[in-house]
Amino acid sequence: MTAVPESTELDAGRAAQPRQLIVSVYGFYHRIEGGWLSVASLIDLLAALGVDEPAVRSSISRLKRRSILDAVRRDGTAGYELSDTALAILREGDDRIFRRDRATLADGWLLAVFSVPETERHKRHVLRTQLARLGFGTASSGVWIAPAHLHQVTAEALTRLGLASYADLFRAEHLAFGNAQDKVREWWDLDQLDELYTAFLDEHAPVLDRWKRRRSVPGNEAFADYVRVLTGWRRMPYLDPGLPAELLPANWSGVRAAEVFFALHERLEAPAREYLLQVLSG
Repeated sequence: MTAVPESTELDAGRAAQPRQLIVSVYGFYHRIEGGWLSVASLIDLLAALGVDEPAVRSSISRLKRRSILDAVRRDGTAGYELSDTALAILREGDDRIFRRDRATLADGWLLAVFSVPETERHKRHVLRTQLARLGFGTASSGVWIAPAHLHQVTAEALTRLGLASYADLFRAEHLAFGNAQDKVREWWDLDQLDELYTAFLDEHAPVLDRWKRRRSVPGNEAFADYVRVLTGWRRMPYLDPGLPAELLPANWSGVRAAEVFFALHERLEAPAREYLLQVLSG
């Protein structure tokens, strides 16, 4: 069974930290017209989320140390942009974050079979961590499993990290033995996933209800709520990699959580974009 991997600045959980919100703002801005943001603009934007200037500056420093942000001056103004590595991860993430469809049993499975020499055990750890981050479950110590649609992103990630020579990827189907629904519970921690989805619903379903009752959409509030729900959701499609609905418990909380996320996305993305561009234009 795969445990939920430790969160990173690029994988946000509940009660998002300022640095995770900053990454969401950069990712959102990159989708609009991309690139560089001044420190002053970041401070103004994060103020809408209740993050004060010292917290913004401290978080930026940490993101720079972790090679997620690169410092770039433009016309004498201090600012930052996402590193090439962070951009690659965010582009990969967009395909999952905004994917509405789940896998089906007919799609089959992706198997990652790997073997790393004992002398390079650190690479074994990196490989396992990466597969967990991509949403793989553990079939056995050297055989990890995921829905088949993840084959391309998995190949690209392992190549980017210099791990391709230690692994082979196979497309497969479950023929025998045992019940596939029971197997999924062995390979993924569905109880823990349910807790995370329930926490997401507890935090963001009331926000959706509130916006449904409102006729106007204040830009700063739309921006703040959109960045928060985007940050909260960003992690979920990795931990639950679109597992087939046929193999999940009835009334799976992940389905309801996805409905809340996409409803808020459709309601808030446009006014949030307008607010962001308004702040950047001064």
